[in-house]
Amino acid sequence: MKAFLAALALVSAQIAAAHYTLPDLIANGTTFADWVYVRTTQNHYSNAPITDVNSTEFRCYELDMNATPGETQIATVEAGSTIGFKAVRSLSQSSPVDNTFYHPGYFSAYMSPASPAANSPEAGTGQSWFKIWEDPPVFENGQLVFPSTSISEITFTIPKSLPSGQYLIALHVASSVGGAQFYIGCAQLNVINGGDGKPEPLVSIPGVYTGYEPGILINIYDLPANYPGYTSPGPAVWQG
Repeated sequence: MKAFLAALALVSAQIAAAHYTLPDLIANGTTFADWVYVRTTQNHYSNAPITDVNSTEFRCYELDMNATPGETQIATVEAGSTIGFKAVRSLSQSSPVDNTFYHPGYFSAYMSPASPAANSPEAGTGQSWFKIWEDPPVFENGQLVFPSTSISEITFTIPKSLPSGQYLIALHVASSVGGAQFYIGCAQLNVINGGDGKPEPLVSIPGVYTGYEPGILINIYDLPANYPGYTSPGPAVWQG
């Protein structure tokens, strides 16, 4: 068994100055080098987002959807352990790299049992993904307060009851239909010492979003009257 783990950040398309990649896996107390366990993405030089939630590239945004998985190593981690991503943001070709998230955003993490292996192009291509974590904004004093601002790392826990097997990881950013920005990075994992949990509900990626969800189709700087608070896109979190 293998799976993918995905993190999602949603922001206003009005802010486009800062783009990201998520090349570094955080696991076993170590932040690993670029693209060792994370599949090299198409934006590894440009840092540009993907905007089509229905594209097959929305799953992992690989540089080469067939070759890149096999060129990426698989990290071994324990169920119940903390893993994550470190962001890389280049301000311009002539300036230093700034790794903090400039955009405010919503994060969520997904996993998917898959076959034949974590480093195969076929991994995670069916209705097998489930959400294990999210970090939504809080609605306070008439505005959304996002946890993502001025951080450079995203970490979360693999459910202890997750069955042992192989896995991946990703990050995204968004706002209006066609203008929503998604940043993706899929890391390949082999989870050991797992349990007998049965993750649900299951979704497909692409397919998990239409682009019209309230948590995606939103201008965070111009909230509608009587705004009820942020609604996370996608399925409920599987607590494990």
